Amino acid sequence: MSPSSSSSSDALPGSSILFYLNGQRVVVDRPDLDMTLLQYLRSTGLTGTKLGCGEGGCGACTVMISRYDIDESRIIHASVNACLCPLATVDGKHVITVEGLGTSARPHPVQERIALLHGSQCGFCTPGFVMSLYTLLRNNPNPTEHEIEECFDGNLCRCTGYRPILDAAKTFADMAWKQGTVAADGSAHITEPKTKGGCGIDGCCRLQKSPDAEVANGSSAIVHDPTKAPTSIAGGCCKGLESDSGCCKSQKRHDSGVAECKAVNQAEADKAAVISKFQRYDPTQDLIFPPFLIRYAKRTTSDSEPQLRPLDITSTDPQSWCKRYLRPLTLSGLLAALEQYPDAKLVAGNSEVGVEIKLKRSKFSTQIYVNDIPEMRQISDTPSGVTFGANITLARFEQALDHYGAEYGAQRTQSLAALRENLRYFAGNQIRNVATIAGNIVTASPISDLNPVFLAAGATLTLASASGERCVPMAEFFLGYRRTAMQNGEVLVSVTVPFNVEGEVIRAFKQAKRKDDDIAIVTCGLRVRVDEDQRVVDAAFAYGGVAPTTVLAHAAAKAAVGGTWGDRSVLDRILGACQQELQLDYAVPGGMAEYRTALTTSFLFKFWAVSCSALRIACAESLLAHELDDEERVVSKARQEYAPVEDRAIVGKGVAHLAALKQVTGEARYVDDMPALAGELHVGLVLSTRAHARILSIDAEPALALSGVVRVLTARDVPGENHWNIFKDEEILPTDTVHYYGQPLALVLATTQKLAQDAARLVSISYEDLPAVLSIRDAVAKSSFYDETRQLINGDVDAALAAADLVLEGESYCGAQEHFYLETMGAVAVPKGEDGEMDVFASTQNPTEAQMVVAEVLGVPASRVVCRVKRMGGGFGGKESRSVLIAAFAALGAHHTGRSVRIALDRDEDMQVSGQRHPFYGTWTVGVTKEGRILGLRARVYSNGGFSHDLSIGVLERAVSHLDNCYRMPATDFVGRVCRTNTQSNTAFRSFGGCQGMFLSESMLCEVADRLNLSVEAVREINLYQPGDVTPFSQPLNDWNVPLMWDQLKAKAQYDERRQAVDEFNKHSTHRKRGLAMLPTKFGISFGVKHLNQGMALVHVYMDGSVLVAHGGTEMGQGLHTKMAMVAAETLELPLESIFISETATNTAANTSPTAASASSDLNGFAVYNACKELADRLRPYRERMVGESFAKIAKTAYLDRCNLTAAGHYCTPDIGFNWAKNEGLLYFYFTQGVAIAEVELDTLTGAHSTLRVDIIMDVGRSLNKAIDIGQIEGAFAQGQGWTTTEEFLYFPSTGRLFTTGPGNYKIPSAMDIPRDFRVELLEGADTSVLKTIFSSKGVGEPPLFLGASVFFALRDAVLAKRRQEGVCAPLYMESPATPEILRMACEDQLAQMARIPQALKDGKTPFTIRI
Repeated sequence: MSPSSSSSSDALPGSSILFYLNGQRVVVDRPDLDMTLLQYLRSTGLTGTKLGCGEGGCGACTVMISRYDIDESRIIHASVNACLCPLATVDGKHVITVEGLGTSARPHPVQERIALLHGSQCGFCTPGFVMSLYTLLRNNPNPTEHEIEECFDGNLCRCTGYRPILDAAKTFADMAWKQGTVAADGSAHITEPKTKGGCGIDGCCRLQKSPDAEVANGSSAIVHDPTKAPTSIAGGCCKGLESDSGCCKSQKRHDSGVAECKAVNQAEADKAAVISKFQRYDPTQDLIFPPFLIRYAKRTTSDSEPQLRPLDITSTDPQSWCKRYLRPLTLSGLLAALEQYPDAKLVAGNSEVGVEIKLKRSKFSTQIYVNDIPEMRQISDTPSGVTFGANITLARFEQALDHYGAEYGAQRTQSLAALRENLRYFAGNQIRNVATIAGNIVTASPISDLNPVFLAAGATLTLASASGERCVPMAEFFLGYRRTAMQNGEVLVSVTVPFNVEGEVIRAFKQAKRKDDDIAIVTCGLRVRVDEDQRVVDAAFAYGGVAPTTVLAHAAAKAAVGGTWGDRSVLDRILGACQQELQLDYAVPGGMAEYRTALTTSFLFKFWAVSCSALRIACAESLLAHELDDEERVVSKARQEYAPVEDRAIVGKGVAHLAALKQVTGEARYVDDMPALAGELHVGLVLSTRAHARILSIDAEPALALSGVVRVLTARDVPGENHWNIFKDEEILPTDTVHYYGQPLALVLATTQKLAQDAARLVSISYEDLPAVLSIRDAVAKSSFYDETRQLINGDVDAALAAADLVLEGESYCGAQEHFYLETMGAVAVPKGEDGEMDVFASTQNPTEAQMVVAEVLGVPASRVVCRVKRMGGGFGGKESRSVLIAAFAALGAHHTGRSVRIALDRDEDMQVSGQRHPFYGTWTVGVTKEGRILGLRARVYSNGGFSHDLSIGVLERAVSHLDNCYRMPATDFVGRVCRTNTQSNTAFRSFGGCQGMFLSESMLCEVADRLNLSVEAVREINLYQPGDVTPFSQPLNDWNVPLMWDQLKAKAQYDERRQAVDEFNKHSTHRKRGLAMLPTKFGISFGVKHLNQGMALVHVYMDGSVLVAHGGTEMGQGLHTKMAMVAAETLELPLESIFISETATNTAANTSPTAASASSDLNGFAVYNACKELADRLRPYRERMVGESFAKIAKTAYLDRCNLTAAGHYCTPDIGFNWAKNEGLLYFYFTQGVAIAEVELDTLTGAHSTLRVDIIMDVGRSLNKAIDIGQIEGAFAQGQGWTTTEEFLYFPSTGRLFTTGPGNYKIPSAMDIPRDFRVELLEGADTSVLKTIFSSKGVGEPPLFLGASVFFALRDAVLAKRRQEGVCAPLYMESPATPEILRMACEDQLAQMARIPQALKDGKTPFTIRI
């Protein structure tokens, strides 16, 4: 084989791309230039790679792309966001998806460990996590725990709370208990499990030979009454058959949270047992990098083989946005292309361009891919500095910075270290692996992370064009918003960063809403150089986020030069100059004017202290430097605790989610993974661009003119009922009035999703604007309410207030929250061609309502419509009612066209169209004794319901009935109203109003404690309900364990000692403060609507002994199907693998209640039990006479004997029913309860914080699956933490448009935000005799969420410490979420006060965004 005789630079351009996909060669001729790699993968049936956001912000689409790097002569494996990767750019690369690793039958070790250690709940994000970890291992088979945690910085999960994912991933780290790996050199490092078949504890008694034989298969056993706790049997894993030394589990845990519990920590034992069985990781068994691609990259392929060539691809699709795609391989080729196409868009990592195309609908008809040009990837150094090729990726940039830092030493490479510091939190790995230096610079983003550092460092840019090269100082490069000094035909070739000299210090600082993978609010590079007398010779203070482009604070630098660094007067002078120079207008784009201004001076103060310390200047501030430098984040750790289950075969055990292995391998199918049917159409939504208006006309002709657009549907095309929801006050498609910005007005049906969406934007709407109301406070001021009122009045509040030592008035507010289920809403409607029948495959928690509404919309009986739900990629309440509308859209399209119709919302569409958690605002008047005991409370609470009722009344009822939280309030006067506003109709969200009600009261208690100079924990403790107390809704607390858990957790977590330690820390720390909070919760379990408290099931036993269970609940990651299968297996006395649950469908489970209210295990579990109990009773005679026979033979015998092997089960909650008008009846069947302690550390100069430790104890009764319930607690906690800290929901007040429409500006917690020390325990040994639930279990999905607010209240505690230090005596009012902005400005130090904008300068101005 001879090498190619001609170089690629001389070769004629090609029009096809060649790459490998999971080891197989793929050639695509003239690829679709608008197509992303994600779209291509899914079109080929590789649906394991998911679309979560389309903007590179969630990681659900992560794949591994490998390439041979000519510059480094090695193979590079990179995790990449497939949603942003143009298909045409993978030429010469190897793409590996989750399907390329393994199958559910033979999973890769990464897949196996995440699945079996409970790291996959809904599973939609899981393939992305799998691929991120897999990529890390391909590059480094023996990573550290820190490297493992960091590899997930570009992946989001909404279900798990991340802890089990991290636990699973860390089994690949060098830990004593891991199952070993094989090193890159092939040598094995294997730690064999010490025991086999034991509980994971050394010397397990289970390893001793039992004197008794096992019970034969199929033998009869007693089926326990599921409402009763079974009689205790001998403890320990040996079931009382101890060895001479006693059972390994017979000793009380030394740290047990329950005094009577005599069990080891079964959670850790279960984990150890699972880990001991893992297959070892052997990198030599992974897919190899195709050798052909090495030759292809080196251009040594033979004449008969494909060759690496420049690309010049033109689109043949007239509707394509990109008409021409070029890929030059040399700098000269690039410059020649730019001469020919001067308006072409240069594309490298596509992280910026891809987002502009996706979200801003920007069209770049000619694109030039520049990442395959070696001249632009070179790195070199001279004695004066380092020159970086502009097109090296940020990941390569990181490596180079580390290399030169080590080679030249810390002093000379401070600028490089500052760049490296900001790269630590720059986007996620997937973005850094493809984004380039050039892209970060030339986009001229005003919030660039790197540009301020380049600017402060005095970097120089080299620009090239066909006429030659020129050098431009960074200080002269930025001309204005998104404008630079680059001329037509020029490209950025390199950037040179000079080394630092003696007497010079440079640092970088950045603040964002979330530390990892987030765009900056303010970022800066600050540099100073002093002479031997500490006089400032030169200074450069560069900022991003405070002007239309990156700027130098010239006045502040001028104030510094000539002054003595370390002299306080110089500090005051430069702070004042900076403040005056960079003061922002109240209505500045981006908002947060005061906060951003405060950050500029706060960063400058930090730099002053750190630089003085570095220069060994003795001053007061230099002593604070240790507080102000960003410390390396410690690796997280966690502990879960529960006791073993010794009296049941299956129920209660920590069984992994039954679909976990399918989810980690990409085999699990979600709605949009279903293969398209012939002729299938897609729905594009025509969305309103007004918040409130009359519709004057809808012109669909421009859309219909496009080839492939089949039809446009409006309200007049609804054949049946156009109104829906409980109150029938919302239209499927509006007839004459728009009620919120983003409301669907019409549906476009087209042959592709892209065409449908493009066509939808061509539909023209004429409006007549009407007044709009957005926020709660505006609605209250304008009396914009729905008619319904809910109130709870007990005792004489006026008398209680009169008798109080202190009467306090105040208000509380908690904001909205986006569900951010990783799978957006979607549905596929398939008409069956006769009798109006239709199958609707939907991502919904409420198949029955979807069925009924579709039938009403189409004007057919409900029996003609079947709604099917296989699984959802998360729901959290967001798919209880709002998903019904999406299903109706698909069905309407299918009805009119007779073709299958699919709808899958993009993330920004989903967030605009669907509702969120209700914001709540409350006013209160409370009377307390001087000890803090509550005597009476009058509260008025208001929710933002949006434009229709939806479920807002139910949410309000739960909020009002949870205002008491866990506290006795002898006299109450609670009144609640729902506000009517012009926003999306807010809807159910995990906790369903309960957390809002509790938050309002807890905020009130904090202010009471402040006024009484008491700790809020003391106030909480003195007011705790005691067993037998009666709630404001007249319900006695007979099953009440909060006082018990409060005392146990307080002792076990050493609250008192830690309180002293926190106070001591705060005495000695000026700008970092710690906070501690202890918070209880009780959550009532039942639907507020009586008839919903019922469940049904249908169970078939087949002749081969397998069992099919259908029930009314849906699976959204919470493990409901797993629990129901466990109930069935326990009741039928069968192994779990005999039970199968296929889907939830309205033709097998009719008239079902929504999967909501944390009641689905109760309702459906009892229904499954009742059906299985009936079958077990029928089969008992056969089992008794066929002892020792297989269940298959027993079932076949029963069938031949004409025994009915099908049973239906039904259950309705007894005693339930509440009359709000009379305040009588049983509102909740029982309460799930818990207590949490949170400890945080706050940077008071920026508002950044970390959660140091969280301890939780939860009463979930006798759990159906302890491992799943632990996962639910952790996941709910993370959502509650996000709700009260990072997740800020914002609107543009001028238009009513939602601002936070995706992960780019809406921040759910990341894996790095969870507690660094996370301890979760289930209450064991408590009396469950009063519980009448399935196997004495309790619902767990929603109750733990409010405990996440313990982080908020710990942060409040830290803010109070700072305010006390500053001598601030004013009451502290803090809204939720407590974003860095809220926290920083609440500290009220001198810099915060300097940044305050006088009210006179705010009057008449509209803020950029508002909370509603």
